Amino acid sequence: MSIRNLDLNLLKVLDVLLAERSVTRAAKALGRTQPAVSNALHRLRTTLGDDLFVRGQKGLVLTPRAEGLRQPLAEMLSSLEAALFQRGFDPAVATGPVRISTPDRLTLSVVPQLFARLQKVAPCLTLQISTADRNQTLRLIEDDKIDLGLGWIQEKPGEIRTQTVLAEHLNCVVRRDHPLLRRKRAFDMKAVLSFPHLIVSATGDRTAIFDDLLARQGLRRNALVTVENFTPVPALLQASDMIAVFTELAAEAFSANYELVRKRAPVEIGQITTSMAWHVRREREPRHQWLRGQVRDVCREAAGE
Repeated sequence: MSIRNLDLNLLKVLDVLLAERSVTRAAKALGRTQPAVSNALHRLRTTLGDDLFVRGQKGLVLTPRAEGLRQPLAEMLSSLEAALFQRGFDPAVATGPVRISTPDRLTLSVVPQLFARLQKVAPCLTLQISTADRNQTLRLIEDDKIDLGLGWIQEKPGEIRTQTVLAEHLNCVVRRDHPLLRRKRAFDMKAVLSFPHLIVSATGDRTAIFDDLLARQGLRRNALVTVENFTPVPALLQASDMIAVFTELAAEAFSANYELVRKRAPVEIGQITTSMAWHVRREREPRHQWLRGQVRDVCREAAGE
């Protein structure tokens, strides 16, 4: 027999009978008449080919078949109810992975703070971080390979929702005794572009956000070295006259931990925004709503708000 041919209302009756072990008490718990529950039990016995309950001195006694159904049936009904009615999310007991894609620059500031927060409020969750550019991030969201994406996201498909979580100025990062920092030297765009640059690009391209902004002004820089992550950045900058242009939080992380100096980039472009992006299918999911709140709060804390 297939479950498709089974009246699922009978399973709820069976679940209560297994708990109460009395037709009378089960009828009261279900809000039904005793004959109605007796009829349901008869149908269950016929369908499953087992007595399920036999009379004992203290009421109904479960047969081995009924005992074997007790726990799986309770778990199934509980899972079904949770899926249908979306019970509130409890981070304290939640398990499973949190999958986030982010540009490498945010692994220096936002990711450590997010990890610290999750350890306090949701210790059983695991954090899976993947590094991707904005185009890769959108594909990962659409393919349901990540829960949430962070990055500089401008154009997006209609099924993607976004919210701005950070707004940062661009900073130039150089070694402490860099010629650009000499007192009598003008610190303007011409000076910044007169030196070779170090670019960090997750895809290995020789461009980044700064290059897109320069192109709008008909400018370009000399990309001497391109790397795919931030690991070699301190050593490369300390050993050369190269300049790196990063957003504030990344630049602050380098100046705080290495012999490097950051200075606001001399370009009138406003601030670089970082958006949080997710698929519309997760818009109302309690777990996802909670996660978005955590990421939003962490970004505000990182920005000193």
